[in-house]
Amino acid sequence: MLDQRIKQALYGEDAMVAFGRAMGNACRGERAVIYLKGNLGMGKTTLSRGFLSSFGHTGAVKSPTYTLVEPYEFDDMAVYHFDLYRLGDPEELEYMGIRDYFSGNSLCLVEWPEKGEPFLPPADLKVSIELIENGQDGRSVEISAETSTGEALLSRLVVSK
Repeated sequence: MLDQRIKQALYGEDAMVAFGRAMGNACRGERAVIYLKGNLGMGKTTLSRGFLSSFGHTGAVKSPTYTLVEPYEFDDMAVYHFDLYRLGDPEELEYMGIRDYFSGNSLCLVEWPEKGEPFLPPADLKVSIELIENGQDGRSVEISAETSTGEALLSRLVVSK
């Protein structure tokens, strides 16, 4: 049974971006599915911005709330950023060809994955973000490995304290 996880307290947007960048660095060259869980405003898209910057993306990263997916093409792979918050029916994912995004040499970041069940593949990594209730606007980020691929990725993750 997998029980590999990392938990980190992050304070401020820069810390969330840096954490996302560290995650991206750990995932380079790997095909993986990463679920991003947390309430509205917890920093899932901010973490995704850091993740994408590790691949060299310098533009804006917006939450694909209305388009459901935003593709980012890089020399060695594609990263697909999903936001399923406004998904009306999980079956809509079948109509948009969801399986194509999760095949080949791609990394998929999925916000609100519970709204896409049962049409999403299982996560290699699950990232849960919660508010730290201490008045300092911090976030508790916990990453858990769900597969052997996730374990390998998590073992490469280097985060600063």
